[in-house]
Amino acid sequence: MGSSLTTRFPYLHAQKGADTNVSATAELRQVSDEYLLSRLRAGDAEALALLFGCHAKIVRHIGRRILRNDSEAEDLVQDLFLFLERKCAIFDSSKSSARSWIIQMAYQRAIERRRYLASRNFYAPAEARDEVERLVGKPTGESDYSPEEVFRRNGLEKALRTLSEEQRETIRLYFFDGYTLAEIAERLAQPLGNVRNHYYRGLNKLRKAMFRNPVRPVQPYGK
Repeated sequence: MGSSLTTRFPYLHAQKGADTNVSATAELRQVSDEYLLSRLRAGDAEALALLFGCHAKIVRHIGRRILRNDSEAEDLVQDLFLFLERKCAIFDSSKSSARSWIIQMAYQRAIERRRYLASRNFYAPAEARDEVERLVGKPTGESDYSPEEVFRRNGLEKALRTLSEEQRETIRLYFFDGYTLAEIAERLAQPLGNVRNHYYRGLNKLRKAMFRNPVRPVQPYGK
């Protein structure tokens, strides 16, 4: 997909399975994603390393879930952060958080890659058929990544109103902010079992609306 981040930015130490280096750990906890994107816009390449440390793990998970291939998932991580370097100026904080934008761009690029691979018979026919849409719906554009726009584009506004407040918040935090179910449980101050229930019930309602028939739930990351 893209050129190697390890080659261009050696301080990333972007080895397979590694999400941050030791020297960056303290900084990761002290700066916001919005600030890092602003520094990246100003030409501070080290900001990319910090963003990598914050988000490589969830981007890799998205890649594995959609692309169903570990090597392709690793390539997605590289591609996504090179994309951030090129396109950080298009981020609009009035539409969503920086974290949400990064997660949505990961979904978009994973879907695009999945379609490219499917068109070249990378997947078995049964595996490739409509699988992308059944996973995450229509892809997000670079400038229409707010949760409201994503649900509107997939015709889910009415279905969204049928969800409980806890189901809506769980879906938002999981798919738009990239939190694990365990992290969501902590944020909502609820038992993990309750959050799992919100996730599965909410997702099933949305999918019934999108596909008219229920489909096998996506197994959540960090459940």
